Amino acid sequence: MRRKKIIITSTLLALFASLVPLLIALYLSYVFAVDHEQKRLQQFAHQAIGRSNISFQQSIDVLLSLDKLNVLPCSPSHIAFMQKLHFSMRNIEEIGYFKNGILKCTSWGHLDLNFKKSDIDFVLPYGIEVSLNVRAIVNEDISLIGLHYNDYNVLIQATRFADIIVDPDIRLSVLTEDGVLLGAINEPDSDLIKFAMAHPDNNFYKESLVSVVHKSGLVAIAIEPESRLFDKLRHDQILLLSFGLFMALFMVVLVVWFSRHRLSPYSELALAIEDKEFIVHYQPIVDLRTGKCVGAEALVRWIRADGSMIRPDFFIPLAEESDLIMRITDQVIETVVADMKDLLVLDRSIHIAINVSAKDVSSGRILEITESLMKDTGIERQQIWLEVTERGFMDIESARATVDRARESGHLVAIDDFGTGYSSLSYLQGFPLDVIKIDKSFVDKIETGSTTSGVITHIIDIAKTLNLIIVAEGVETQEQYNYLLNRSVEYGQGWLFAKAMPKKDFILFLRKK
Repeated sequence: MRRKKIIITSTLLALFASLVPLLIALYLSYVFAVDHEQKRLQQFAHQAIGRSNISFQQSIDVLLSLDKLNVLPCSPSHIAFMQKLHFSMRNIEEIGYFKNGILKCTSWGHLDLNFKKSDIDFVLPYGIEVSLNVRAIVNEDISLIGLHYNDYNVLIQATRFADIIVDPDIRLSVLTEDGVLLGAINEPDSDLIKFAMAHPDNNFYKESLVSVVHKSGLVAIAIEPESRLFDKLRHDQILLLSFGLFMALFMVVLVVWFSRHRLSPYSELALAIEDKEFIVHYQPIVDLRTGKCVGAEALVRWIRADGSMIRPDFFIPLAEESDLIMRITDQVIETVVADMKDLLVLDRSIHIAINVSAKDVSSGRILEITESLMKDTGIERQQIWLEVTERGFMDIESARATVDRARESGHLVAIDDFGTGYSSLSYLQGFPLDVIKIDKSFVDKIETGSTTSGVITHIIDIAKTLNLIIVAEGVETQEQYNYLLNRSVEYGQGWLFAKAMPKKDFILFLRKK
């Protein structure tokens, strides 16, 4: 169940991890495209305001110089001077001289018409008056802006106030702070201009991208179709999606690595310990003379959440490679105490043998753990046997200290799987032990006629010489039972008597025996 959950979670994470970078790349490409186009439009708007300021300043300079002129009005020299200024200033379309509000002459010459001064729309610094929508005498189809100072005026084409080079699809307008239009390029929509003036921080309106710049008392509004943005967007997406694909691949690889790590045997074992998926089965130990059950060996079993069982020969070696084995041992002792407390208190002749790892022996922690869990339970120490394999004696000094302490406190210590290592005999001679458990591999050779079938006889003889209790493991046939009984082996365990079984089944078996 956990494996399925991890696979499903990992799949969802992989999908999420692959989509998120791509979505972020798409979003960033959109943000970058909008930002790029906004800056571009702002640049045009700044240029337009700069161009407007130049037009205004040139016109003001002309008016101030004319006001200082000391010549006869509308004389040939006067008109020639106005013409000189007119043709030297690209922005100016006409220069005029007024007397009593009536135009008398211009840079084009004398004027016989009674052309009155235009109405004033607003006033600039220095008292420069501005009239909008003025019509030129030479070409009345051109919309002009008039600047007046005392008796003189200059006329400027409205387009000069936004006279910059822009793309054909960009519409540009320059206005006063009050919203009076001074000039425009490419005929901007009046509704867009009104919206931009009312909402300067809003970038979009009517499928258009809008940028507004306020500077020097003027407002420049640059507008371009939203379709132009998508052209830029496609360009940015090519770049950012490549990065997004790389990040998506990286994230997927990370999720796969995480999933494989979580699904590794070690990780599954660690999770099983956290979830307490380990249970204990009890294999009866029988007195070979009487047939009475005198105890059991506690054997750990791993039952997954889906009900499947993992064999000990798969996970025990893996656990022994790390500190996980000690946590498993702790859970086994805790379970044994909880399962067998009442039974062991009721019948003091019963014992439970618990397998102890090499790390438990070398560290000596097993004694503190056992003592802590047995406290106030009524279980006596001699009812808990500690079984140590030959690997547990590798660190001789630490192992001897642990064994001595265990035996002094009342526990019986057994050497498990005796004969399977290279130093079995030296361990028997060098350590004070109580019990020897003959490995199943030697029991299997009984009465087989093989070259190693006689080894078990020597093991039994050695154990008798050292006054050790003998337990034969893996007894499965009557012939094996008879052989062991005839050689005064005290106890046996194996399928001939019973398989390892859950707590309830063991208690029932014990009652029958």
